[in-house]
Amino acid sequence: MLRRIYDWCIDAAHKRYATWIMGSVSFAESSFFPVPPDVMLIPMSLARPERAWFYAVLCTLTSVAGGIAGYAIGALLYDSVGQWLIQLYGYGDKVEAFRAGYAQYGALIILLKGLTPIPYKLVTITSGFAGYDIWLFILFSLIARGGRFFIVAILLNRYGTAIRAAIERRLGFWVAVGTALLVLGFVIALRAF
Repeated sequence: MLRRIYDWCIDAAHKRYATWIMGSVSFAESSFFPVPPDVMLIPMSLARPERAWFYAVLCTLTSVAGGIAGYAIGALLYDSVGQWLIQLYGYGDKVEAFRAGYAQYGALIILLKGLTPIPYKLVTITSGFAGYDIWLFILFSLIARGGRFFIVAILLNRYGTAIRAAIERRLGFWVAVGTALLVLGFVIALRAF
């Protein structure tokens, strides 16, 4: 099953609709969806390393746009949708402490959490809820998310052939590592949020 999904992502890199799907996943991940765009970014960049830069730009812009949607959820809909999403991910009791920390460390929080496997949607929703300056939020999101996706693009553009061979040789292992990082991100967020 993993091989079929991986092969589909590799093959999709040559189809026009794949960038739309990747952009949609990137957008959704920044506001409500738990799966990061890396599940498509990595295989598509491996299939077409010359387009890794384009994919990084696409993920950055759609992630920031999704972050603005998450910000709006926090700012406009926190009492209903925003609070439901925060409760869904089990972070309800930690929102107030996080909100208070925003007054002092908002820029650092956005920059650091935007680069890590910590679910970015929590930062976007809480930024809106905390009333963080929207323009600074957008600027720091562009830096953090762009940094994250361009690091992937640089590595895959430069070392894509070797990385692809290593991934294909031990696909199950690398999927397990990716899953562990995602779970670790949620665990860290539970403790740090």
